[in-house]
Amino acid sequence: MKTNFVNELPQDRKEKAKKSLVWILIFSVAMFFAGLTSAYIVSMGDNFWIKVALPNAFWLSTVLILISSLTLVAAIRFARKGDSKKMRLFIVLTTILGVLFGVFQFQGYQKLVSNGAHVVSQIMVDDGRYGDYYEIKMDNVILNLEGNQYAKNHEILTDSDAQTLKEFALNFKIGTSVNDVFNIPNYGKRFTLLYKDEPLTLLNGKFQKVNGEELLPVEYDRLTYLARNIVDERGDFYIAGQLGEDFELYYKGKALEYKERKLFYNNQELSANMQNKLMRGNSDTSTTYLYLITFLHLLHIVAGLLMLLSYVRRSFTKDLTNSDAISLRSGAIFWHFLGVLWVYLLLFLLFIH
Repeated sequence: MKTNFVNELPQDRKEKAKKSLVWILIFSVAMFFAGLTSAYIVSMGDNFWIKVALPNAFWLSTVLILISSLTLVAAIRFARKGDSKKMRLFIVLTTILGVLFGVFQFQGYQKLVSNGAHVVSQIMVDDGRYGDYYEIKMDNVILNLEGNQYAKNHEILTDSDAQTLKEFALNFKIGTSVNDVFNIPNYGKRFTLLYKDEPLTLLNGKFQKVNGEELLPVEYDRLTYLARNIVDERGDFYIAGQLGEDFELYYKGKALEYKERKLFYNNQELSANMQNKLMRGNSDTSTTYLYLITFLHLLHIVAGLLMLLSYVRRSFTKDLTNSDAISLRSGAIFWHFLGVLWVYLLLFLLFIH
């Protein structure tokens, strides 16, 4: 009885009922993301946060989802004409474009991770910071940090020298301890370790200070931390590249400057209190928000793809009915909304993040 009653409803009332449900869903999703973006802005407060360049893959995925809206419009147009074959073609194209959107999203995540912007990461290097305890002499020149990169005579190391430095650091990256015996050919010729400005000698596989003492366990730990930073291409920051060029560090909405390994706020060197605040709150929550917002949107895209796949399956198993056309038009509203939502989120992250 109930099924018959629903089937006997006029087509316009069926469509109105389905679209009402879709608009309720859209309103709920919009409020959810409005809450997320508002929480992001509030969380900035007086905290430090990183602004990274958005990967090109995010922009490519934007183009794809906008094109997918056009192909879905074409599918609806052919559905109204009763042309099942062309409708099926454009629904399949829309689905493929949606899948490619997800593929490029993950490529964007891979790029962020490769640049040091992890879901949970720190802003500044604390353990094993170059120069705090250890320095490295390379070709009789003590290396220094220029921005976030290692340099010799204030010239950024060439790719070849940087790779050689990594290979040297690999001797200490994993499990370095007081019990280790090191076999480093030609140590003291191309590379020499300095601890608190004094060169270390390598005698019988053990490092010794100028006064003849061997390194303590805690000093080996510090060497391990430094080696990990070198191998992972970290200088003073966990984000790869140069502060002010490849990424920005903000405090209270104002970008910090970085000169001679010192941070400046309002043209003054960061005070001890602010420096301590940065090190205590060293987690990069801004990038965490970036992953959270974009990934939750991607989950909604997956839901939209499941919807599209159901339309594809029905288009191959039976002829187009009025009920199918109504469902397609209603579902298209949600898919278009996801595209508009992504553009909003991208612009939000571009100008806020």
